[in-house]
Amino acid sequence: MLCHIKEYGKYVAITGYRNVTFERADAFLKASRKKAQQIQFFDANLIATWEHLYFATLNALRSFQSGTNVSKSLAMETMLYASGVRQIQKAIGRLGIKPQTTCMAVTVTGDDPKEVEGVLREVSLYVGSEPDETMLEMTAEKAEKIKAAFNISEPEIQTIEKNGDSNTALVGLVVERVALLATQL
Repeated sequence: MLCHIKEYGKYVAITGYRNVTFERADAFLKASRKKAQQIQFFDANLIATWEHLYFATLNALRSFQSGTNVSKSLAMETMLYASGVRQIQKAIGRLGIKPQTTCMAVTVTGDDPKEVEGVLREVSLYVGSEPDETMLEMTAEKAEKIKAAFNISEPEIQTIEKNGDSNTALVGLVVERVALLATQL
């Protein structure tokens, strides 16, 4: 999914990959840091839909614009917001890819949509897998992992859920935690 964040003049591609190996993803991530594009990989099993990463990216862009960013790169700032914590090591520990990661989410942020899409094609070639946006969808198993990672309780979900849609409530609570990170200076 490619989104245009007009207020910052940026494009962000958000997608997932299935059956990846850490070594290939990690090697690509290290090699790609030299590019103008901003790339970040996440454990897709802890991503609460594309909205989670969209709002993390939006908040990261806002932090750079306002000078409140904690990290030096947009990619790491996106990781911080997506994880809901201010410490880089804790953020990576919560949402970063690990040797056992096989389901990966990725964000690529840049000024030109063609360049962003080109970087996604490079990621696909490197990891040996095609983008799979279904990796970002909520499942019952994934919801349990997300609740544990973000310390979200059932009563919290029940308080805001409408029409018995606990998944939408969970996504809303994760996005709220992403936004609240900005207040933790």
